[in-house]
Amino acid sequence: MSTPPHPQPPAKGASHGAGDFSYVGIDAILEQMRRKAMKQGFELNIMIVGQSGLGKSTLMNTLFKSKVSRKSVVSTPEERIPKTIEIKSISHDIEEKGVRMKLTVIDTPGFGDHINNENCWQPIMKFINDQYEQYLQEEININRKKRIPDSRVHCCMYFIPPTGHCLRPLDVEFMSRLSKVVNIVPVIAKADTLTLEERDFFKQTIREALRANGIDVYPQEEFDEDADDRMINDKIREMIPFAVVGSDQEYQVNGKRLLGRKTKWGTIEVENIAHCEFAYLRDLLIRTHMQNIKDITSSIHYEVYRVRRLNETNAQPNGQPPNTLANPQQANGVAAQHQVLTHEM
Repeated sequence: MSTPPHPQPPAKGASHGAGDFSYVGIDAILEQMRRKAMKQGFELNIMIVGQSGLGKSTLMNTLFKSKVSRKSVVSTPEERIPKTIEIKSISHDIEEKGVRMKLTVIDTPGFGDHINNENCWQPIMKFINDQYEQYLQEEININRKKRIPDSRVHCCMYFIPPTGHCLRPLDVEFMSRLSKVVNIVPVIAKADTLTLEERDFFKQTIREALRANGIDVYPQEEFDEDADDRMINDKIREMIPFAVVGSDQEYQVNGKRLLGRKTKWGTIEVENIAHCEFAYLRDLLIRTHMQNIKDITSSIHYEVYRVRRLNETNAQPNGQPPNTLANPQQANGVAAQHQVLTHEM
């Protein structure tokens, strides 16, 4: 007596035609990856650095079209200028079309606001390295978590005052130091205070200063993966630094509601590329290069830190890790305060 045949699962390639015997179904992995990513969600950690009054909080709110900046959530009657650099972060859960993302905005009040700004980059450097250290310790645990929380800084937006002249020594020092440990995206803040000619001259001057000082901002040329990447990134590098205008106010322009800044001469449209380069910055950070920014953080910046720390550990007697985070550039007496606030949208 013959046994009945086993039921066969429906063929994935059935839609490709019954006679398509060459179809295996390897392309289905993309859908599997998409479902897994949608289920897990994403994390993005952005640090904003620049002296007060440059519109850092407003620009972050404009980028995500939500009140995501620390100042928008934490109401303070009048914020004082701290005596030392403070590191403050706030997290949000954002969802768009079924895609969930945990966004953390890290603010640095006090940076560049003092008469003597010497070494004011050090608390920021320490904070970035502390996040690498925290991730490393989770990674080397015997019973480590299935998914390690990622607090590493993926991108640092550095706000340059719209002087129209050249980079200040503080700007050069900060970007020279920090570009080695984090992806830096420089922006010219409040670019509507410059004429188009002044803006173009300032951008060119900044690019020359970056090259002269060996500062490699994102997207770094050495990390281009292929010719296509290089062609796309070359166009972005020609635009750096982005001259941006931020606004969370809507105005009626030609029958449309637009984000902008209203003046007696007219309305500056934030997302109009003829008015400013905000749209290019948004596309870089969110729509085209977000995953690449995270990949470079993980495979380049964090990896450099991890190798150095493990080498230090191996060099210690009995293999004990050093008591303090190794950072020869860190000066004594500089304190960084890290306050984490959680806010769900």
